[in-house]
Amino acid sequence: MASLAAFLLLMSPLALVRAHDNGMDMSMDGAMSLTAGNMLTYFHFTPGDNLWFLGWVPSSTSAMVGACIGLFLLGVLDRWIAACRVVMEMHWAKSAMILRSNRLNARGLPVSGTEKLSSTSSLYVANSTSEQFVGALTMRTVPPFIFWHDLTRGIMYLGHSALQFAFMLAIMTFQLGFIFALVVGLGVGEMLFGRYASHAAHLV
Repeated sequence: MASLAAFLLLMSPLALVRAHDNGMDMSMDGAMSLTAGNMLTYFHFTPGDNLWFLGWVPSSTSAMVGACIGLFLLGVLDRWIAACRVVMEMHWAKSAMILRSNRLNARGLPVSGTEKLSSTSSLYVANSTSEQFVGALTMRTVPPFIFWHDLTRGIMYLGHSALQFAFMLAIMTFQLGFIFALVVGLGVGEMLFGRYASHAAHLV
């Protein structure tokens, strides 16, 4: 008898929960309906998708045009940041080479007499012997840690990665307007700034 009473006591909360669910009392805040997007899981042009934040729902034609222009500019910005990273890597590599060469000179290690080193401007190589020396020096040693160089490198990589994750989330809305704006922006940005990366590849 005691076990039957305990069983009924345990089952009574479940009965109350089922009774509450069957009552169809599903109240929602009115503000949610104003900011909820479509969340369609197929390619579409229908406006009304959430873009990154709650409340960022371009539902009108003008809002969609503005969002697509913003995504286009972000695509161009992405390629500009990539070009800046390439140019800065070239500058940092030259600075690190000069620093290593100056350290070798300070230690009294033999350096080719035709090799002219400058700690303030750039590294000049006079003949093939010095070019081989600089190539071996670059390949066999790790560039030194220079705080401001590596801090800037980390910050730029952080920003670039965050931008690419934002692009991924925008594409996951399946909104073709967003996707086309991003793709065109990336293409235009590569057209404007891609030559810096190709130039750096030829110099390596």
